[in-house]
Amino acid sequence: MKNILLKIGLCGALMTVSLACSQKTETTAPTVEKDSATVAAEKKKAQDQEKAALPKPYDPKENAELKIAELVKQAQAENKNIMLQAGGNWCIWCLRFNNYVQTTPELKKIVDDNYIYYHLNYSPDNKNEKIFAKYGDPGKKFGYPVFIVLDKDGRQIHTQESGVLEEGKGYSLEKVKAFFEAWKPKG
Repeated sequence: MKNILLKIGLCGALMTVSLACSQKTETTAPTVEKDSATVAAEKKKAQDQEKAALPKPYDPKENAELKIAELVKQAQAENKNIMLQAGGNWCIWCLRFNNYVQTTPELKKIVDDNYIYYHLNYSPDNKNEKIFAKYGDPGKKFGYPVFIVLDKDGRQIHTQESGVLEEGKGYSLEKVKAFFEAWKPKG
């Protein structure tokens, strides 16, 4: 009799544990991992939405050679350097940089006070090959955006790749500010 009670007690304990485990599994939602194609599609969709919302400063129809000649005259008259931001409206990092500078008062002031700013287009519609060749084809070396700094006489004084200015999904205020400060006109 003692053995029977012991067996019944053991069976009851096992059933309780079994029931508790089955209840736990039933209430826990199964983990579903997204496949890499789904993750990539979601990232692309988010990036496309961001790109659509940002201003498009590049003009593929513009004659960059003539425009830069005009900018040199303006830079001489205003005693400013020329900042060429090379890239295109297809480039999320180009659009992010433009938006960041335009919406950050501290950076916008440095740019407005010291530079004639121009968005030098590179796109399938207009690669501006002659202009890019003149400045050493920096996009081929660094990607986009890439910055070409000209003095007021139109001489190239610096080329800056943008990767070192990045921070997370954007740009570092300190690094961008230091870049603009380093290449503004002297005196």
